Amino acid sequence: MFKSDAIKHFGKGNLLAKFLNITSGSVSQWGDVIPEKQALRLEKLTKGSLKYDPTLYKKVA
Repeated sequence: MFKSDAIKHFGKGNLLAKFLNITSGSVSQWGDVIPEKQALRLEKLTKGSLKYDPTLYKKVA
């Protein structure tokens, strides 16, 4: 899941952070791709409005 998509969904990064009960500083430290744990939480908490994409998190051998 891309950070830009999640922020677009919530309108602002601080609202995304509040929804996840984390600091806005944590959100600002994310790269372009949201950490996998948070992406899974967002998919569940938004009832699928935001989608977790497992291909973004493939493990490198």
